[in-house]
Amino acid sequence: MVLQLMAHGICKNLFSCIGDNGIAKVIAATTAWLREKKKEQQLIKGLSNIMEPVSVAFSALNLAMHFHGWLSFFILLHYKLPLKQDKQPYYDFTGLWHIYALLSMNSWFWSAVFHSRDVVLTERLDYSSAVALLGYSLILAILRSFNVRDEAGRVMVAAPLLAFITTHILYLNNYKMDYGWNMQVCVVMAVTQLVVWAVWAGVTHHPSRWKLWIVVVGGGLAMLLEIYDFPPYKGYVDAHALWHATTVPLTFIWWSFIRDDAEFRTSNLIKKVK
Repeated sequence: MVLQLMAHGICKNLFSCIGDNGIAKVIAATTAWLREKKKEQQLIKGLSNIMEPVSVAFSALNLAMHFHGWLSFFILLHYKLPLKQDKQPYYDFTGLWHIYALLSMNSWFWSAVFHSRDVVLTERLDYSSAVALLGYSLILAILRSFNVRDEAGRVMVAAPLLAFITTHILYLNNYKMDYGWNMQVCVVMAVTQLVVWAVWAGVTHHPSRWKLWIVVVGGGLAMLLEIYDFPPYKGYVDAHALWHATTVPLTFIWWSFIRDDAEFRTSNLIKKVK
């Protein structure tokens, strides 16, 4: 035991352990060392109980990226760009992006929880959150691409899609967790919004459209990892985990585009007011 304590740096040398009051020193050092080892074992045990640690890590990283993007977006709007007389931003899609940020962080939070503990409750929360985010992202893509600014127009676009999304989530949670049908719904919504953004990027003169192209192309390629799955490599990294990894840099670029769009729209609106 003394040699182990010396190896762990608890005893500087043999004499410090067997000198005056040596037994008391050894007992105290032994107790401290055992507590340290117990904490290490508990940490290892806790990590080993995580079902998919790589997916959990990338989900948490995506959550952090969305929080960073949202925070930088908020600071830009309220502290760097000009405000109206009522202290509200000129950017007319502010509220929609705030909702998008909250839904994104909620989705990635439950993704991390689900990949760490796969039970009925966490599965339903993960799937429901993902469907809600995809559906809302489609609504937002349509509203921004077609520059729908009046409330009546936004309601006409959002109402039928919100009704379908709500019905689909209720179906999954209360009738049948149909994985195949849910995959089809999610793929259709994802592809549709990618097409909408791609068409808009092709016709707009937005100065940051190249960032939009990166996200569209990268998102399309990343989606293939969800469709064409493969077994986990060494029990850890599968296609789903790699998909989580690819969305991290895409999220950074995406929020960069959102901030650029806020600056671009604000500049144009101020010119019209003047």
